Amino acid sequence: MKRLVNTEFFIARKLIFSRDKGKSISRSILDVAVFGISLGLAVMIIAVAVVTGFKNEISRKVVGFASHIQILNFDSNISYETRPIDSQQEFLDKLRTDPAIKNVQVFATKAGIIKTKSDIQGVVLKGVGPDHDWDFLEDYLQEGTIPVILDSVQSNNVMISRYIASLLKLELNDDFLMYFIQDPPRMRRFTVAGIFETSLEEFDKIFVFGDIRHIQRLNNWTGEQISGFEVNINDFRDLEEQTYRVMNRVGFGFEEDGSRLRVVNIRDKYPQIFDWLNLQDMNVLIILILMLVVAGFNMVSGLLILILDRTNMIGILKALGSPNVSIREIFLYQSGFMILKGLILGNIIGIGICLVQNYFGFIKLDQSSYYLATVPINLNVLYILALNLGTAGIIILMLIVPSMVISRISPARAIRFE
Repeated sequence: MKRLVNTEFFIARKLIFSRDKGKSISRSILDVAVFGISLGLAVMIIAVAVVTGFKNEISRKVVGFASHIQILNFDSNISYETRPIDSQQEFLDKLRTDPAIKNVQVFATKAGIIKTKSDIQGVVLKGVGPDHDWDFLEDYLQEGTIPVILDSVQSNNVMISRYIASLLKLELNDDFLMYFIQDPPRMRRFTVAGIFETSLEEFDKIFVFGDIRHIQRLNNWTGEQISGFEVNINDFRDLEEQTYRVMNRVGFGFEEDGSRLRVVNIRDKYPQIFDWLNLQDMNVLIILILMLVVAGFNMVSGLLILILDRTNMIGILKALGSPNVSIREIFLYQSGFMILKGLILGNIIGIGICLVQNYFGFIKLDQSSYYLATVPINLNVLYILALNLGTAGIIILMLIVPSMVISRISPARAIRFE
């Protein structure tokens, strides 16, 4: 006859919610096991949230300066003095209508030297056009406004970083001269329209953003010649796939001067930064393994204590004819409840700390070393769900072997056990 009630679950529930649970000597030890699970899960949630947040923020800043994908002249080298390409390309319409691509914008770069009355600093002028997406720099704008780049009028307004402004003692609306080493040497006067600070010092101390037409005239280019195109995509995780798609659309066509185009993504352009970020994954993996091992062994010891505490009950159940498998299920149900309790508490602690840090930023960082002012947080529901399921699954698997000790308990001795 089919059972209408799960007997093992019924007994386990009675044991879990029994009135004398507070009198048991083993209760405090079991509470430690539950706390070990909750602490382990909290640490794992915080570690994953911090590392993924750190990677996302640094990646976003690097992309903000150089975009996800660049289309350049094949002969351009790693310097900021580039060979020009034509801004009118057949593939542009296909790229701009691709739903996976956020925007396509023109750019040009040229190295120069800013000279004030008392200081001098080498920088790179990054020229942009009216199609430039300023969202990134708007997020880090400290003073002033974003320069307005129009098709009709050349603008002398530029954006500089807080680093450059402090180094050269420049303030908002100040004029300065930038010299360009070429034959013959040339000079341009610019006005500080805005000051930004991203804390990514490697880029803050280099880039100055201004009108692309200055670079075109300095290089004696036509109005249709540029250093290249910047392609920004919607999802960074699709970078490799979108790079190949852009390559296929750009093809292997030749410019009028016989040069070819090449496509390079941000990972290839700055491999040292992304290799460094990938090293953080190993740190997280080590933390996850250590926390799972600690939580697992805490729970194993907790299960053995449960069995020891209920040895007398095990003997009675065996004397009544209960099989070992059935009795093991009772204790696994109890352990499952403890695991669930630990997971709930761990989520409250871990997510709570992450939310406090995310909104108040109470843990600060050295910007010169970490490129961020505070510890970044990335709370992803999928990551949290995976950590919970993975932790519960691994701990339950670890409990199967120690639960087999029940089969070695003799009913006669167990009934007399105190």
